[in-house]
Amino acid sequence: MATDLEIARAATLRPIAEIAARAGIPDSALEPYGKHKAKVSLDFAAEQGTKPQGKLVLVTGISPTAAGEGKTTTTIGLGDALNARGTRTMICLREPSLGPCFGVKGGAAGGGRAQVAPMEDINLHFTGDFHAITSANNLLAALVDNHLYWGNELGLDPRRVTWRRAMDMNDRNLRNMVVGLGGPAQGVPREDGFDITVASEVMAIFCLASGLDDLQDRLGRVIVGQRRDGTAVTARDLKADGAMAVLLRDALAPNLVQTLEGSPALVHGGPFANIAHGCNSVMATRLGLSLAEVVVTEAGFGADLGAEKFCDIKCRAAGLAPSACVVVATVRALKMHGGVAKADLGREDLTALRAGLPNLLCHVENMGKFGLPVVVALNSFTSDTAAEIALVRDALSALGTEAVPCTHWADGAAGASALAEAVGRLLGEGQARFRPLYPAEMPLADKLRAIAREIYRAADVSLPAPVAARLDRFEKAGFGGSGVCVAKTQYSFSADPSLLGAPEGHTLPVREVRLSAGAGFVVAICGEVMTMPGLPRRPAAEAIRLDAEGRIDGLF
Repeated sequence: MATDLEIARAATLRPIAEIAARAGIPDSALEPYGKHKAKVSLDFAAEQGTKPQGKLVLVTGISPTAAGEGKTTTTIGLGDALNARGTRTMICLREPSLGPCFGVKGGAAGGGRAQVAPMEDINLHFTGDFHAITSANNLLAALVDNHLYWGNELGLDPRRVTWRRAMDMNDRNLRNMVVGLGGPAQGVPREDGFDITVASEVMAIFCLASGLDDLQDRLGRVIVGQRRDGTAVTARDLKADGAMAVLLRDALAPNLVQTLEGSPALVHGGPFANIAHGCNSVMATRLGLSLAEVVVTEAGFGADLGAEKFCDIKCRAAGLAPSACVVVATVRALKMHGGVAKADLGREDLTALRAGLPNLLCHVENMGKFGLPVVVALNSFTSDTAAEIALVRDALSALGTEAVPCTHWADGAAGASALAEAVGRLLGEGQARFRPLYPAEMPLADKLRAIAREIYRAADVSLPAPVAARLDRFEKAGFGGSGVCVAKTQYSFSADPSLLGAPEGHTLPVREVRLSAGAGFVVAICGEVMTMPGLPRRPAAEAIRLDAEGRIDGLF
């Protein structure tokens, strides 16, 4: 069987100007990065904001397992299928992070016949956006330490510096450290640490900004730490916001690429949904909506993470209202939620499938709480049996939800044609009555409880006294209207990755809260989740190399 990389290389890509013309983007608005990728100018993107908007379709999934679900692949297959049936469609995706590419996942640009291309470029350095975000983050860190070194005019307490450095690679040894050792010439000693770039507040700001002015304003509001009296010191106080915006200016322009079947795709921004808000940029989504009848976009990990944050953070900030939701599942993954080991997934097991189905049903019910009509994309494998597919479809039918088997990995657009028809029906019926889960004026602790109880099916939230006091300080400082971005394991509705299926009655343990004032939300870090991941025992990097012809091998 051909790998994703082999399939991508065998495809004949069209010149990017041709893809742009198909999308309604003039050549004058393109800034090419080679033959098959380009940035769309910020001026053109801003001009489109006054045009009528298309309909927004969100693709999300069940709680992920080692068996894989295929959200990105389904997003691409659905976009291709909608275009094939004559609906002018734009696909909006996040950029892959180097950390997972060299860690667990390998490539992250879709798979099989449902990929965005050029696959190697997108998975690696692409147009340099992540490097710009990393540089802006670390410029602020350097300016913080430089300010401390040259006399600390602002009175920033070195013990209360909260701004962390970032890099786009998994490296557990950088999570916590002490910097400034070696004597007075080396700086002021203090505790510090790294987050992966996708968890940086700069990434969140980049993805939520509506334009350059909003970008610089949000960067200025970033809080880097406190004085001894508890008052905040911001990036604007350090005069860092202008230089950070300069580093991000070119990166803020959305990236245009294509699918293997020639559909236009905007791939831009890339926060993780387990430790950040998990959605592509507002700039790209708005541009897509101005150019297409339908935009298909993806929110990361399970619907309890990416989809909830898409609705409560991104849509609220950008004034977006999705019209339909696709929840991706596989029979194999549902059997894993029912207790089957990965090695045994090829055998029919209706008992395990029945035990794992509540995970899918809960996700579907949860999306209904946002007023969204749902269709389930049942990403098919050859080992799926007719009885297993019937069991899934019957269970969803009881909720009034359709499950559509899909074969887009193998068959491209043709394999997602039935899914495109089902989505088209939902859009035509106009059932969506979109609403966020909680009102902006709700207290921060109550927002946390609303997410935990309504989405995670928890009994309550555990807020240690220091965490509760910190939330109270955020509210007294004027940040009570912020959204809440929960950072927790993606493998379970709970904060315990071993609790598969649909656990209920658990307690969500919040160990830390961080204020992302520029992004407009509070991050609640729960359980053992880390904002700087580590590499697995056998990193994907071990299999990635250059072949005898200098081509990339092992990226999948």
